[in-house]
Amino acid sequence: MRRWFADFALVQGTWQRDVCIDVENGVIARVCSDAPRDDADYLGRYVLPGMPNLHSHAFQRALAGRTERFERPDDSFWTWREAMYREAAMVDPDRLFVIARLLYADLLEMGYTRVCEFHYVHHQANGNHYAPVGAMSDALIAAAQEAGIGLTLLPTLYQRGGFRDEPLAPRQQRFAFALDDYLHLLDTLAARDEGFRFGAAIHSLRAVDAETIAAVCASPVLRARPIHIHISEQRRELEECLVVHGRYPIDRLIDISPVDMRFCLVHATHASHDELAAIVRCGAVVGLCPTTEANLGDGLFEIGDYCRLGGRFGIGSDSHVGLDPREELRWLEYQARLASGQRNELGSAAKPDVAANLWSDAVLGGAQACGASAGGIAVGADADFIELDPDDPAFAPVADQEVLAAWLFASARRPIKTVTVSGKRVIQEGRHSQRDVFESAFRDAVRSV
Repeated sequence: MRRWFADFALVQGTWQRDVCIDVENGVIARVCSDAPRDDADYLGRYVLPGMPNLHSHAFQRALAGRTERFERPDDSFWTWREAMYREAAMVDPDRLFVIARLLYADLLEMGYTRVCEFHYVHHQANGNHYAPVGAMSDALIAAAQEAGIGLTLLPTLYQRGGFRDEPLAPRQQRFAFALDDYLHLLDTLAARDEGFRFGAAIHSLRAVDAETIAAVCASPVLRARPIHIHISEQRRELEECLVVHGRYPIDRLIDISPVDMRFCLVHATHASHDELAAIVRCGAVVGLCPTTEANLGDGLFEIGDYCRLGGRFGIGSDSHVGLDPREELRWLEYQARLASGQRNELGSAAKPDVAANLWSDAVLGGAQACGASAGGIAVGADADFIELDPDDPAFAPVADQEVLAAWLFASARRPIKTVTVSGKRVIQEGRHSQRDVFESAFRDAVRSV
């Protein structure tokens, strides 16, 4: 048992003073406010629960910044995807490990303490399996362990090229898995005890048919594990699903599978009001990646409507054009303001602190999507903490309870002093101890092709 003490900590959505936190085996065992410090280790003046990143494609970090050039008037997600395929063709286990390791260190320094890796580059470029078949998964597990971030690995099923059962294109062959081989991979992960969580991912409704989705959801190994899916991200996706199935994607998913609290619906950008209400009834989480969604021109999620319905959400960095959780949360609040023409859209009379709402809600939704039993600074949750630097100039004019708002909306710096994951310090003075090593290896890897 280890006891930590914070002068101020964000506990269940509110700032509390003199907080003692008991940690046992990386999990919070007790939280007590207005407590004496006694012999507890000092956690910091301003302490936040660590932020889960619930949607990552690690290899795409090597693509960030390389697609921001006008080449055709119809540039869109679908043209960007061709560049993504070219990058995916260059990834092998060694390259993936090096890219992911630096990415995960970057995420830790930004305040993310866990990451859901939506992993679909499984095989060699020609579709032949690696030996072992899970070599790419192993690379991600090793990268997370060396960086010190919590990992929820989500091997992704990808079987067809469109809603009409089109065959996979040659550039998609390395994503493909037969159902039996895929379920065997999940069983193999379940047999391992190496400090990571796992679940399953369905790439999308266009990539997997209804019968196969049902079979995955029924797998005993996934009875209490997360299931993620890209859905309603692009207007073309909606139109094709409507033509082929007579339903929009979220309605279609609910028709064919038992959507419940295991599910994270990634993007859901174009969900209707009725679909948002259906998600809420199912208890699923929506995984929002506003920076990537904006970068790709996807559209704006109706976050205000969804939150008023009581919806659960978390944030992710997806293609990693941005790595800062503050940026993702600002996008959510600001897009709601732009839609309504009003301010402080994600606050209410009962919960007026917009920054605390954003952070706490994203932490709770993210924990659910990671497969954790609890989230935030609470009994049963992972002992994941962020310590903010109290000397940040943005904090000087504000009260203690306004520090989070100043950081999210007004700080010009990244005032993160330490980051703790499962009770273990992984970031000191804002920097990962192995940053130089990770950066050097990354440069060598991406410059070699």
